[in-house]
Amino acid sequence: MTVEERIFNYRISRGRRIAENAFGILANRFQVLLTTMQQDPETIRLIVQTCVCLHNLMQIRYPGLQNAVLDQEDDNHQVINGAWRNGLNMQDVDNVTGPNRATRAAKSQREYLKHCFNSSAGSVPWQNNMI
Repeated sequence: MTVEERIFNYRISRGRRIAENAFGILANRFQVLLTTMQQDPETIRLIVQTCVCLHNLMQIRYPGLQNAVLDQEDDNHQVINGAWRNGLNMQDVDNVTGPNRATRAAKSQREYLKHCFNSSAGSVPWQNNMI
């Protein structure tokens, strides 16, 4: 694997961790998100938006509540898992499997991001230390 590909993998993994952190905190607080929902997509969208609004309201009213729950990074950019990861896990979710072949569009997007993450415009100072 080239250095550029390793940087791409690091940056994508970091982005995924941020998304998992956000959803994990939300799902841990609003446990309706931990199960399979049988509603139509529009109703599910409204449920998720409502959870986000309630979460934001709780953050405003109780600002210190979440600090220990979040994933953190130390000075060396190593991840310290947040308390939400010790909470409940998703239940009733079928493991959907299928062919593991990327489309041309997905491959093109990865290539674009790889170049972006390795350019002066898209790189971050510590990424080379993390691979």
